[in-house]
Amino acid sequence: MNGTPSPHAHAPQGAGYEVVKLDSVRKVYGGSKNQVAALDGVTIGLPRGSFTAVMGPSGSGKSTFLHCAAGLDRPTSGTVLLDGVDLSPLGEKELTKLRRERIGFIFQAFNLLPALNVVENVTLPLRLAGRRPKRAEVDEVIERVGLSARRGNRPGELSGGQQQRVAIARALITKPAVIFGDEPTGALDTYTAREVLTLLREAVQWAGQTIVMVTHDPMAAAHADRVLFLADGRIVSALDRPTADQVAERMTHLGAWGNEPAAAPGAAPHGRGARR
Repeated sequence: MNGTPSPHAHAPQGAGYEVVKLDSVRKVYGGSKNQVAALDGVTIGLPRGSFTAVMGPSGSGKSTFLHCAAGLDRPTSGTVLLDGVDLSPLGEKELTKLRRERIGFIFQAFNLLPALNVVENVTLPLRLAGRRPKRAEVDEVIERVGLSARRGNRPGELSGGQQQRVAIARALITKPAVIFGDEPTGALDTYTAREVLTLLREAVQWAGQTIVMVTHDPMAAAHADRVLFLADGRIVSALDRPTADQVAERMTHLGAWGNEPAAAPGAAPHGRGARR
């Protein structure tokens, strides 16, 4: 690979090992006359076995943060390390391979294949990677998400919550370094959303999974260990062990802050300072 680090090459993984690391990441859209900085110098490290929620007003850079961190989009400048691998020099084929093997995705739309049953949807990432699914591991992850009795059902025969459980099992089956969730409970009712979030919380606890979730829902964010708040492409604050009320209050302030004159962004801490 012409000196490019292999997606299989992992850095030493001691205590506090940061699975996802962004360093001075900027992402600019548009031409020279109408440039918009969707991310503006973001520096953050997310440790293994942590559950991080990312929130912010509309247009704050949440989706761009997720896309750059997951290698779905390339930053304009700065570096992204995923499980010790610098994404910058990787070509599209190498990025695809890394995403398939080291990243799980859970979206608001469940993205299941309607012609495949539960087991086939769950094991699809392994088959795409040319790996033979191990029955015991497949059974375990399907049992973990509470779908043992639905193994042969197709998505059309499942409720929304059950479909999202399939998507979670599919994300877990490859034992990825990190799972990225983009509004994973956005299409679910409150009760079902709470069940799905509890499942994600358990995955962090029993599997040491690392989860990064973009959400607009304070209740969803309260399941995380930490909430990062973005505004105007910068991390402006963080909450550890948050409650839904704390998150909602912070978002209220951010909403007002986001409508203030242009002088406001300079007053907000960002980059490394946001990690305090």
